[in-house]
Amino acid sequence: MTRAALFDVDGTLVDTNYLHVASWWEAFRQAGHTVPTTAVHQAIGLGSGDLVEHLLGPDRDREQDARISAAHSALYATYFERLAPLEGAADLLRTLSARGWTVVLATSATGFELTSLRAALGADEAIADTASADDVDEGKPAPEPIRHAMELAGASSGETVYVGDSVWDMKAATSASVAAVGLLSGGIPRADLERAGAVEVYSGPADLLSRLDTGVIARIGAAA
Repeated sequence: MTRAALFDVDGTLVDTNYLHVASWWEAFRQAGHTVPTTAVHQAIGLGSGDLVEHLLGPDRDREQDARISAAHSALYATYFERLAPLEGAADLLRTLSARGWTVVLATSATGFELTSLRAALGADEAIADTASADDVDEGKPAPEPIRHAMELAGASSGETVYVGDSVWDMKAATSASVAAVGLLSGGIPRADLERAGAVEVYSGPADLLSRLDTGVIARIGAAA
């Protein structure tokens, strides 16, 4: 039996969500849009195109989309060398890998952004594979990213757990019939994660690491 532990990265393993919020807010401002930071924060976890659609709506000037996304990427890139992992994140991945879990990252990040996130995390030896936004036609909350990550791991939905910090993560995992574990490290309230499908919620990677012998991860592991 294969046991797959799939992870979002931004806000789940690396402390980046508020950097994204600031970068998106400024990118929208440069394009002439005033978007509240609270709204931007709640949209973090969506791919760039979906995030712009979600915040500006279907009647927006779509010719601005690429420029807004490019501005966000340029602004966020200024933080790459300063990205920091969340407490316990690397040890969590290493511990799961040592216990026989196949660890796969399922993230909207691509290219040098993903490279920078992995460098900040510093746990490449524990990561079996990565499913990025470039690998699927639809991003979260669609189930495709989770299903693709499961395929990479060679696991069924009953053998898989997905750990994320956003409502989009929880909805994607639930749509893929995968147990969704929420972390509060991305700043989204517990109640929102639970309404979106989280079966368990922890304060962050270190909290989850300290309780690996209880909950859904322990149950899936015991079934192996």
